[in-house]
Amino acid sequence: MPKFDFDIITLAHGSGGLLTNKLLESGVFDLLQNEELDKHHDGAFLEFNGKVAFSTDSFVISPIFFPGGDIGDLAINGTVNDVAMCGGIPQYLSLSFIIEEGLPMKEFWDILVSIKYAAEKAGVKIVTGDTKVVDKGKADKIFINTTGIGKLHPKANIDIHNIKIGDKLIVSDNIATHATAILSVREGLEFETTIESDTQNLNDLTKVLLDKFGNDIHLFRDPTRGGVAATLNEIASDRNVGIVLHDEQIPVNTQVAAACEILGLDPLYSANEGIFMSFVPANIAEDVIKELHKFDESKHASIIGEVVDEHQGKVLINNPMGGKRVVHMPIGEQLPRIC
Repeated sequence: MPKFDFDIITLAHGSGGLLTNKLLESGVFDLLQNEELDKHHDGAFLEFNGKVAFSTDSFVISPIFFPGGDIGDLAINGTVNDVAMCGGIPQYLSLSFIIEEGLPMKEFWDILVSIKYAAEKAGVKIVTGDTKVVDKGKADKIFINTTGIGKLHPKANIDIHNIKIGDKLIVSDNIATHATAILSVREGLEFETTIESDTQNLNDLTKVLLDKFGNDIHLFRDPTRGGVAATLNEIASDRNVGIVLHDEQIPVNTQVAAACEILGLDPLYSANEGIFMSFVPANIAEDVIKELHKFDESKHASIIGEVVDEHQGKVLINNPMGGKRVVHMPIGEQLPRIC
């Protein structure tokens, strides 16, 4: 960590004056340097041929440090993954901070380091951004906004209207891990667990699938807030199809399942930050699973359901005892401030 003039963030760090300059020069610019960011312009000049994928997201998670990550790598991975879900190859990000006065400089530096490593792992450059400081009590330590852009994969044709009756639904790994990791450190809800957030970039996995299967990948979605249940209800409603899930095929870590049972939570409604769902034709579903099982990030990938012509606009789940229930769209969040 470089030597800063103050041990905490002050309002003067957001003034646009000397302290702002020192914070950016000694912290952000030195750590995240690349030829675009080094121009210190309010924007960036980028070149693309053909279509691009573009997404933005804001991160207000509490606490800002949690098992397996922090708000910094979460902000990078979240936007990288949103671009990847479009069939894009993420290349550039903007990075903006809203910081509460009094944030320890050491915590800000640790977040910056996480941002640097997450960006390098995902293969993206941070090319522009912004920093604002607000009065103590007007925010909660730090909020981050990231915007991502990248060219579309040449074989990608990701569109909800590509989903067909008979398509299989694949999830890339265990569900509900991120939400449980956050719960493990929330005030008043602490319980012993070794679970870490699943926050990670997914663009490497989606590129592998697009390289091999091309437009047979009908749709990607990452089930973040609202979890699998909210995401599938949106898809079923927008596409006007039915979706059937098979309870015994949905991968859930045993500790996660136990924690959810104790707290009365449903893993289907719990947030994720390092998995995706994909709809593919039935004849390639097993091949997609075999491909995903080659990677540690998706070793628990499973076919968890299919698209059906009945109960259009609804999601149902079969249990091992032969019963069925409707998986409703959540009314609110099981756990606020989750990302």
